[in-house]
Amino acid sequence: MKRKKSYNHGDLRLMDKTIIYILLYGGVLLFAFPLFWMLSTSLKTIGEIHRVPMTWFPAHLQWINFKQIFIDAPMARFLWNSVWYSAVTVGAVVFSSSMAAFAFARLRARGSMLLFGLVLSTMMIPSQVTLIPQYLLFTKLHWTGTYLPLVIPAFTASSFTIFLMRQFYLGITKELDEAVKIDGGSHFTMYFRILIPLSMPAFATAAILELISRWNDLFGPLIYLNDMTKYPISLGLANFTAAYGATPWHLLMAASLVAILPLLFIFFFAQKYFIQGIVVSGSKG
Repeated sequence: MKRKKSYNHGDLRLMDKTIIYILLYGGVLLFAFPLFWMLSTSLKTIGEIHRVPMTWFPAHLQWINFKQIFIDAPMARFLWNSVWYSAVTVGAVVFSSSMAAFAFARLRARGSMLLFGLVLSTMMIPSQVTLIPQYLLFTKLHWTGTYLPLVIPAFTASSFTIFLMRQFYLGITKELDEAVKIDGGSHFTMYFRILIPLSMPAFATAAILELISRWNDLFGPLIYLNDMTKYPISLGLANFTAAYGATPWHLLMAASLVAILPLLFIFFFAQKYFIQGIVVSGSKG
C-alpha cells in the first residue's frame, strides 16, 4: 500500500515563503522591465536600436542623447511649466479637499450624508461627459489658451481626495473635538492646529496621487493650450517627434526618462508617508 508523504509545519512555512518570494521577484521584474528598457534604449544609438539581433545593453553609453533632447526641444521650459502647474493645482486640490473632508467627518449637519453620497457619485461620471459644457464656458470667459481652465477648477476640490481624507479624519478620536471646545477653541482651531499636524500621511498620500494625475495629464492641456511655450511635459513629449522625419526612439526614451524622474524621486522620499496614509485611510469605513 502506497504511503502518503507528510509535511511538517516547517516545510509548509518554507514552501509558502518560497512561493511568496518567487511572486514578489516576478512582480518586480515585470514592472521594472519597461523602465530598464527605456533606460537601455536612451543610451543607445539609433542604429543600435534597430540592430538584429537586438542587444539588451548599449555597446557604448550615449550620454549625449540627454544633452541633445534639451537642444532639439524646449525641455527645460516643458519641465518648468509642469512643475509650477502641478504645484499650484496639487496644493489647491489637497487644501480645498481637506476642508471639505473635515466638514463631512467632524461636523454634524442635516443631509450631510446625502451630500457626501452625491459627492462620491460624481466619481462615476467620465470627464468627457462634461468636456463640451466646460469648454463652452471657458471660451465665453476667454480663458482658452491660458492655464486658467486647468488651474481654477482645482480650487473646487476633488471627490476622491475628499473621500480619502475623510476616511483618515474618521480615524482620529473625536475626544479631541471636545477638548478643543472646553479650551474655547473653534472649528478652525480644531482643523488648523489639531487635524492638519496629525494628517501629514493623508496629505502626502493625496498630494502624491494628485501630482501623478496632474503631471501625466495630457487631455486637459491638449484641449486648452495652443502655445508651445506653455506646454507641460506631457504635451511636450506628445509633440517631441514633430520636428523629426522619423521617430528618434533613443531621444524619445531619453526625454521620457527625464519626464518621469521627478515623480520617481518624490515617491522614493515620500513612500513612507504614502503607504502609511493608504493603510490608515483604508482601515476606516
